[in-house]
Amino acid sequence: MLQYVDLASLEESLDHIQAAPVDSGTLELIARRPAVDEREVLTEARLDVRDGLEGDTWLVRGSSRTPDGSPNPDAQLTLMNARAAAAMAGDRERWPLAGDQLYVDLDISRTNLPPGSRVQIGSAVIEFSEHPHTGCAKFSGRFGVDALKFVNSPIGRDLRLRGANCRVVVSGTVRTGDAIRKLPQ
Repeated sequence: MLQYVDLASLEESLDHIQAAPVDSGTLELIARRPAVDEREVLTEARLDVRDGLEGDTWLVRGSSRTPDGSPNPDAQLTLMNARAAAAMAGDRERWPLAGDQLYVDLDISRTNLPPGSRVQIGSAVIEFSEHPHTGCAKFSGRFGVDALKFVNSPIGRDLRLRGANCRVVVSGTVRTGDAIRKLPQ
């Protein structure tokens, strides 16, 4: 039986989440989605301007947000704050259930990294997209209704607690433990 964290406990985690580094942090976990509801935790991955995270299903899944159902290039990757993932999922082994590919110890809030901001991870560069990444029924089923309320609250959306949609602008290799750093605007 799954144990969900209650809303009060999640709200208590805000100070810790907001204490994430603002300019340079760490790539804590890489998770590839080779098929629906499958996850592979990697120590190294290649990010590609056309394919996103190589071997991930992003390219073949398509998007309900594009007129023709094709993949949305502004949502090639999703990054999630590792502190937020830990608050909702607990053990690191459960983080990939969120469905994001990169889990970072960095302040990914809209204030710190507004749409169009770029970060470098390893030899890759990614750009934050305008469209928000929001929680869904799968997220609620995996982490509970309170987690969904938490990430979709006004502060949750501003802090991007559910994660951030991004696109790859410079292909490269990323490894767990790599630095992630903001690039000048």
